[in-house]
Amino acid sequence: MDPDTTTAALWWAVVFSGVYHGVNPGMGWPLAVSAALMERKPSSMLRALTSLSLGHLLAMAAILFPFSALLFLVEWQREIQFAASVLLISLGVYLVINRRHPRFLSRVPPHRLALWSFLAAMAHGAGLMLVPVYLGICRTIDTDAGHAAVFTLMGGNAGIAVAVAVTHTLAMTASGGLIAFGVYRWLGLKFLSKGWFNLDLLWALSLIIVGALSLWTLQW
Repeated sequence: MDPDTTTAALWWAVVFSGVYHGVNPGMGWPLAVSAALMERKPSSMLRALTSLSLGHLLAMAAILFPFSALLFLVEWQREIQFAASVLLISLGVYLVINRRHPRFLSRVPPHRLALWSFLAAMAHGAGLMLVPVYLGICRTIDTDAGHAAVFTLMGGNAGIAVAVAVTHTLAMTASGGLIAFGVYRWLGLKFLSKGWFNLDLLWALSLIIVGALSLWTLQW
């Protein structure tokens, strides 16, 4: 496949994963609706979405930056991707078996939405889902260890990590925000109490699928 086509496809994967995370209620958009309904101000929803987005962005960065630091070891990129894929699949299998939500999330005060969002994304493996895509983007860029300085490589990898995290978070915020606004404007509290939809199993399976696809690409 043409490298430019591959890179474009990977960036679209970053966007689509953000949309997927935004649609998932487990990433927090119902909390934004609740904030607006309780305070009876649409601006409260915007503030809540901003806090949720910040926490999600920090969680993405916390996962991606360690891998960006490792990738200066160009000769070990395949091994790093293999380890990340196995870790992603393992987390997906664990979430399939253990379907209960982490109890510590319920102990975070409602006004600390950024902290809640950070912990929720970490607990659900949201950032880890991006690692294979991020590694794929890095592999499409010419990083010849014989000609590139270590700090140049690390700086470039960190820059890509920032771009991936920001792009993903913006897509998540847009999709989650649209759903939150629609529920707040037209459906209201009754929908939140009776119209809840659960994506936990689908989420866990998607982690396994992404990890498996990442392993499959290693043979090429």
